[in-house]
Amino acid sequence: MKEAKNFSTAGIPKILNANDIAECLGISRSAAYNLLNSKSFPTLRIGKRMVVAADKFAEWIDNNSGSLKEGERS
Repeated sequence: MKEAKNFSTAGIPKILNANDIAECLGISRSAAYNLLNSKSFPTLRIGKRMVVAADKFAEWIDNNSGSLKEGERS
């Protein structure tokens, strides 16, 4: 397994919404919403709004960097 890259939160908002997540990860907004709805993602729900704190987002990236799903090859 690869070592985590220590994602930096410099230059991003303290609280990220789906648009921010999509921009940071280079994914679509619908893919960002899929992340926000997944159980393994550190989503904070405020009413119907879903956001993530930048430090929790960075921690999630570090914890998930370099991990391969079963059946994938490096």
